[in-house]
Amino acid sequence: MLVLQGVTAGYGGTTVLRDVDLTVPDSSVVALLGPNGAGKTTLLRVASGLLAPWKGRLLIDGEDVTGRPPHELAGRGVCHVPEGRGVFPPLTVAQNLELFSPPGQERESRDRAVEAFPILGDRLNQVAGTMSGGQQQMLALARSYVTNPHVVLLDEVSMGLAPIIVDEIFEFLERMAKQGTALLLVEQYATKALAIADYVYILGRGSVTFAGDAAELEGEDVFQRYLGIDVAAVTS
Repeated sequence: MLVLQGVTAGYGGTTVLRDVDLTVPDSSVVALLGPNGAGKTTLLRVASGLLAPWKGRLLIDGEDVTGRPPHELAGRGVCHVPEGRGVFPPLTVAQNLELFSPPGQERESRDRAVEAFPILGDRLNQVAGTMSGGQQQMLALARSYVTNPHVVLLDEVSMGLAPIIVDEIFEFLERMAKQGTALLLVEQYATKALAIADYVYILGRGSVTFAGDAAELEGEDVFQRYLGIDVAAVTS
């Protein structure tokens, strides 16, 4: 279980998160929604150890890991897939997968990645930066699969991708969730996120404005009330 307690954080003199409480239970999917600039990416950076909070605590399975470096949290089973692909563009697909893999498990990890995204098997010797955006995102997501993480933090993994690729990525996320991996999902396609989520948090100006079951967020009035946007913008 990953927990943020009373987290306040930001950059320089600018406060982005204000007294945020958020819990990602084991084997659950938590959707983190909100308008641009609400602090969603900053929250993921705190949860992965990339940004130390000014106040509050980060807990993993009840242990206070506030301020621990990202590699230590990764060793505790936290995998962060950032916005903007998250691959090494100059390296081949096979080299990326090797870097993602636990030591001594390179072959097994490659096989698992290809099982999840068969297109990667046809691109093993291709330089990652020359692949399409969707293929690069699949490679980035493969890291969350081959490392056997306990919780995966996903930041706008569908951004800029064709609808057919988005559908394939969400099928992958559903498969991970069914296998017991916890997901904290920041996603522009709110309806798709809600369809697979158990719980939902909505951020507004750095504070939690809603926390509850995904089933509570149904209907256009809820989107307009909490997100301040037209439902048509999040259902396409």
